[in-house]
Amino acid sequence: MAAVWGGCSTSRGSFSLELPRRSHCYKGTGILSRNGGDAHRVSGVMVMARGGVCVCRAAAPPCVPESVVTRKEEALPGTRCTDDERPVAGGFVYHKSHGLRRRPVKPPAAVEKEPVRARSVRPAPVVSEPAADNFEHEGSRLHFLEERDEEMLSTRLMRLGQSNKVRSALELFDSMRASGLQPTAHACNSLLASFVRRGYPADAMKMFEFMKEKRLATGHTYTLMLKAVARTNGYISALQMFSEIEEGKESREALDVIVYNTMISACGRAKDWRQAEKLWRRLAENDSLTGTLMTYDLLVSTFVQCGQSELAVAAYEEMLRNGLDPSEDIMKAIVASCTREGRWELALATFRRMLSAGMKPNIIAFNSIINSLGKAGEDELAFRMYHLLTSSGLEPDQYTWSALLSALHRSGRCWDALDLFHGVKSKHPSVLNSHLYNIALMSCERLGQWEHALQLLWMMEKHGLQISAVSYNHVIRACEVACEPKVALKVYQRMTSERCSPDTFTHLSVIRACIWGSLWDKVEDILEEVEPDSSIYNTVIHGLCLRGKTILARKVYKKMQSIGLTPDGKTRSFMLQHITSAE
Repeated sequence: MAAVWGGCSTSRGSFSLELPRRSHCYKGTGILSRNGGDAHRVSGVMVMARGGVCVCRAAAPPCVPESVVTRKEEALPGTRCTDDERPVAGGFVYHKSHGLRRRPVKPPAAVEKEPVRARSVRPAPVVSEPAADNFEHEGSRLHFLEERDEEMLSTRLMRLGQSNKVRSALELFDSMRASGLQPTAHACNSLLASFVRRGYPADAMKMFEFMKEKRLATGHTYTLMLKAVARTNGYISALQMFSEIEEGKESREALDVIVYNTMISACGRAKDWRQAEKLWRRLAENDSLTGTLMTYDLLVSTFVQCGQSELAVAAYEEMLRNGLDPSEDIMKAIVASCTREGRWELALATFRRMLSAGMKPNIIAFNSIINSLGKAGEDELAFRMYHLLTSSGLEPDQYTWSALLSALHRSGRCWDALDLFHGVKSKHPSVLNSHLYNIALMSCERLGQWEHALQLLWMMEKHGLQISAVSYNHVIRACEVACEPKVALKVYQRMTSERCSPDTFTHLSVIRACIWGSLWDKVEDILEEVEPDSSIYNTVIHGLCLRGKTILARKVYKKMQSIGLTPDGKTRSFMLQHITSAE
């Protein structure tokens, strides 16, 4: 492989040799050297040196005038001709027609005696570095660098790296090292980044080790390498490398907050919130570093995605203490986290911060804040948010109505909840679903409106909505509150005929309704149908004892013991009390 130098070519290893001095040309026929008046041809032929130097033909003619040659060339050894000439005995070529003769090539020993020297360029020092640092994707060519300014060469290297010209950048990098020149940290980072972008992890690691050895590694260097390791070997390997970097004294001083952000991002992509929390704590322990807006954005996003609302709120509060203004995405996530944590004050304050910053919350943010206020029983604030929603030009959806109905129900305004439900049914029938019906049924249950509950249940069947055991339980419970055991039994029978499996709450409600309605036979029938359950038997015994049916209560108690069920303390107390009174 050759590199251009003054019209000639040099290959790897030629930096320890020197070219001969330039001589005068006579009438364009060749290049002669001035050495004691002897004329020696030094160009126009291919001279091979032992040191690996290859000097190619120049553009001058391959011959010199016969009048210039002073020695008897017949006594000289054979010559090396050009490609289109044939050597003959004695080393002459027949160019008699031109009056020219070939002069012989100097033996290799002559080149060794006179080292190659470049005029006007300081000879480069011999570099004794081993070749073990060779890169896998290098260009395998070394250039003789006439430019000796390290800053200028580093700028060229940086531009080549930014252009992803890896081979050219590597040739320049190797040539600088061979010439005893040191690239800057920015130039090395540029070459390292090009390795990472091109997918050369082995070369990137070699460059990383070189920069650590030369103490050129910066925070950007560690960021690039941690990204590359996390992409190729996983975030666990990146965490191990990060721990090693933190343990080193010099490398720890080079760490910046961007390196921590890189690792938090890698853990967030892997949904490993525990490692992200550890990195957060380690960053807080470093007195010289402070989290940035990107740091807390990554932390809040990771914790919210992993369901760690408490940690997300803690990161948000620390960000506010550090005087950082949260982004819109962070505040939306915090409002949702506060809803799950029941911290409606912080959710409301965050929502007001969004409005004061000129942000326009979307329907999801409005639904979150209304739901948070509804769970806290702040129904008036919830309806203020609803009016703000409508004034913002947004249309309420089924989640909005669900949050408002829940707010009214939790505040004990069950009639208002039923009125709102019917208003939604008349104006927005398309948003009605099973969940909204169940909230209305909960209000009917609390009010004991069994007729209204039956009407809602019939409407659900009419509209083809799926009726779950929860819906039937609300209706049966409304019948129980209204002391309508027969209606409760009919709803229970309807439930079983529709192949909806009753649960424990269903059986408890039906049994209590039958006990207070004195339907003893129905109670025994239900006990025969259900699977043995301690809670059901305890409820039956409590009700029978309270109604004075001690004989039937003893019968159920003995059956309970025979099937291996354990009575609770209240059941045993009732039985002891009635046995003592009977004696």
